[in-house]
Amino acid sequence: VQLQACGGGLVQAGGSLRLSCAVSGGTFSWYFMGWFRQAPGKEREFVAHISRTTSTTYYADSVKGRFTISRDNAKRTVYLQMNSLKPEDTAAYYCAAGLASSRSYDDPLHYNYWGQGTQVTVSS
Repeated sequence: VQLQACGGGLVQAGGSLRLSCAVSGGTFSWYFMGWFRQAPGKEREFVAHISRTTSTTYYADSVKGRFTISRDNAKRTVYLQMNSLKPEDTAAYYCAAGLASSRSYDDPLHYNYWGQGTQVTVSS
């Protein structure tokens, strides 16, 4: 299973970006998906999660109301729409896929596969 994230870039505060993560290999609809981010010198932190069927989503408090996670099982792709971006959103963003876990959705160990990361930089 391989995950390829793209869509990052440089944007001014208040702007928007849409990240995409294409998944190859495996049965995409079996995976729950997540987005995490990591800023320099900081630990990787949870951003958003979506269930296999899109019926359940979770967000970090810091992005709730500004970010939206979605998925298109036919295209084997998960998205992260980011609006009203802030300088503190600057980080490398990683998509992740998981099959089954007893851990919480915001725990990186909940996920089995990771993409390479895409950089998001928000200028003030």
